[in-house]
Amino acid sequence: MAVSKQQARWISDRINAKLPDSVVNYQKKNFLRAGIEWFSIQAIPASVNYFIRKDPVSHISFKNFFSHLKFSAWTWDDNLFATNQIAHPYHGQFYFNSFRSNNFSFLQSTLATVAGSYVWETAGETEPPSINDIINTSFGGTILGEMTHRLSHHILARPSLTKGQRNKKEILAMLINPINGLNRLLDGRWGNTIKGAVIDSSLVHTEVELGIRRFDAKEHNVLSRGKNDIYARVKLIYNNDDIDKKKPFDDFFLNLEIGSDDSSIVNAVNVSASLYGNRILSNVTGRHRGIVSAHFDFLRNEAFYYGSQSINYNIYSNFNVGHHTKLTTLLSGGPVVLAAVPDPYLHFGESRTYDYGPGADVRASAILSTLNRFKFGIEYRGGYFVTISGNKSHHYLHTASTSASVRIWKNFGINLYSGYFRLEGHYQNHNNVNKDYPFIRLALAYNSEY
Repeated sequence: MAVSKQQARWISDRINAKLPDSVVNYQKKNFLRAGIEWFSIQAIPASVNYFIRKDPVSHISFKNFFSHLKFSAWTWDDNLFATNQIAHPYHGQFYFNSFRSNNFSFLQSTLATVAGSYVWETAGETEPPSINDIINTSFGGTILGEMTHRLSHHILARPSLTKGQRNKKEILAMLINPINGLNRLLDGRWGNTIKGAVIDSSLVHTEVELGIRRFDAKEHNVLSRGKNDIYARVKLIYNNDDIDKKKPFDDFFLNLEIGSDDSSIVNAVNVSASLYGNRILSNVTGRHRGIVSAHFDFLRNEAFYYGSQSINYNIYSNFNVGHHTKLTTLLSGGPVVLAAVPDPYLHFGESRTYDYGPGADVRASAILSTLNRFKFGIEYRGGYFVTISGNKSHHYLHTASTSASVRIWKNFGINLYSGYFRLEGHYQNHNNVNKDYPFIRLALAYNSEY
């Protein structure tokens, strides 16, 4: 198997490090501890709701529980958008890591996540169990859970020269995956160095941006009538070896964007992770891979908000154009399991103003890089969604963007973007509603790989 320059450098650093890492081949499954942690994730918020907040919905009885076991009891809830699309997936990753951090497999931890969500929906509150909650918690929780599991192990597997370096890595890894950090403390592995460590061949490429963006969600004239704000963005690419066969989360991508516009602090969270893949089109020029991937998307700007979980089939292609230029393309499409799309005519319960429904997702992109310094890209994403909870409607999502970047000195570069987001709502009993968000971004970027 071929080893990249970055991997060779890491192996050399590891051999020469004074202290080997403490991520060891610790394969014993601890079902008892996993079960206690899994149950605690249910019991702690339930106790807070019951004893501290004194929330009436926490006063569940056996009558409520048995009624929730009926298939007809399941419905759609009225929680806020951020609660359903961010808080529930984040809670789900604790169910996942209660088992994953106790050495259970990806599939076993996924089943634990579904079970955790089901128990909470049926036994955690007096309100009827929610269809959207079990999807968001299970699907989103699995994606966020495996991502945090991989990242925390990647950090801990880097070689440490001093005890201080090791403790800093332990703290960072625990912030990313608290349950794994807790279990390392319980096992006495925190900060320790143990022989026989597992070799982690993964690489993480990170790009951090800080810049200014100009946008116009009202007049749609971004140049003369736009607004300015400061934004920060982190893009992370995780790659576990350059192998042809891909297993769950051997590769994944994270995009996190925050800003100071009027919508919210968090403007975008996008996660894309491989589930299965292999080489295809071996007789065609270039290198091609077919990969099934899972996607978690959260988007919020001044024009609209949007959230979804989807599964796509992707064709990744790489071409060499001359000696110093490479072209990477993507063609992707698949079903959207569940999308949340704003509906100005909907007032569902106390706080829900968005429709729920399944749909379809398509993506395409091309990136041209040359001389190890310049990079140019174009990207499109389209979506179609049919409402099954909300006003009778269907929605189209279009996002298109172009990008250009130049490395100016060592790991520092300048990135320039322009793009357009458009969300179209077509209603059976109301006027159609279209929301547009054109933007331009200019940022200073720092790239690192470890």
